[in-house]
Amino acid sequence: MTAPAEPRPTVPPQSESRHRSPRLPSPRGDLSHGVLAALRDGGPVPAPRDAEQAAPYGDDLQLALYVLYELHYQGFAEVADEWEWDPALLALRRALERRFLNALRADVPPCEDAEEALSALLVEPVGHDGSSVSHHLQRDGELWQLKEYAALRSLYHLKEADPHAWVIPRLHGRAKAAMVAIEYDEFGAGRADDIHARLFAELMADLGLETSYGHYVNAAPAEVLATVNLMSLFGLHRAHRGELVGHFAWVEVTSSPGSRRLSAALRRTGAGPAAQRFYDEHVEADAVHEQVVRRDVVGGLLAAEPGLEADVAFGVRATGFLEDRLGALLLDSWRQGRSALLEWPHD
Repeated sequence: MTAPAEPRPTVPPQSESRHRSPRLPSPRGDLSHGVLAALRDGGPVPAPRDAEQAAPYGDDLQLALYVLYELHYQGFAEVADEWEWDPALLALRRALERRFLNALRADVPPCEDAEEALSALLVEPVGHDGSSVSHHLQRDGELWQLKEYAALRSLYHLKEADPHAWVIPRLHGRAKAAMVAIEYDEFGAGRADDIHARLFAELMADLGLETSYGHYVNAAPAEVLATVNLMSLFGLHRAHRGELVGHFAWVEVTSSPGSRRLSAALRRTGAGPAAQRFYDEHVEADAVHEQVVRRDVVGGLLAAEPGLEADVAFGVRATGFLEDRLGALLLDSWRQGRSALLEWPHD
């Protein structure tokens, strides 16, 4: 297997990833072109009806949605902060969200039982069925594939835990206390050097990757953007608090075993200690988090608001559905000896 062109090594491990906002990405169709032109030049925002025919999982819609969501996080270097709550952008975003969500509700198998949805996650793939990215990386993955995986996952991990923090003011009692306790760990338990987003930046630097926030968005296929957009969609709407808790539960329940395999893959391929540390940290921490999230975050929410059970189950299953789509893309590309990235970005 021939590795694709390597990214050039850049920043040292101690560098921060979020000292500056990223630049706007390149468009991938009419919708994303219109959004980017409006933000860059003040042109007209695409009409909400323009979203109606867009492919719900396609590059154009997913990039447009990603850009609109990022206005609520780090923003963009060329975009004034006032655009965050622009009414025309919000109207378009609502139409894009509706198109995306309607597709998910049609494609994700229905489930009314949150415990059933969560219990299914405990039955791990054996790895020999060829469907698991972490099994592949542990057993057969090459260093260039681990670099690609880190570059793509950086769109979330460089803001790890931020999307889930939106749910905190919408919870109360046991669910709120447990959620805050887990998020406290994600944000370094009071130590800036242990913030998980920073640990991931150090992993990237150990692999010779650029650590700047949002640097790899132009390299990310729609399947990656969709996984990141889903948590922002759930997080930014109080009406989707149940789905966001389901998403959070999926992340915590699946994290520990997957992290163990990824840590082993990094050791086997000779990655540095900072790269290994990120996943080592998640093996232990998320094994504890899994119990807390099931018992107290999900359990506490449903004790207070039992009517949200189907929403929690949908959040779990929708997350798995999009992760499976991403996994299929990665494995298909790598097994053919080609890169899963659209490009290696240039500085």
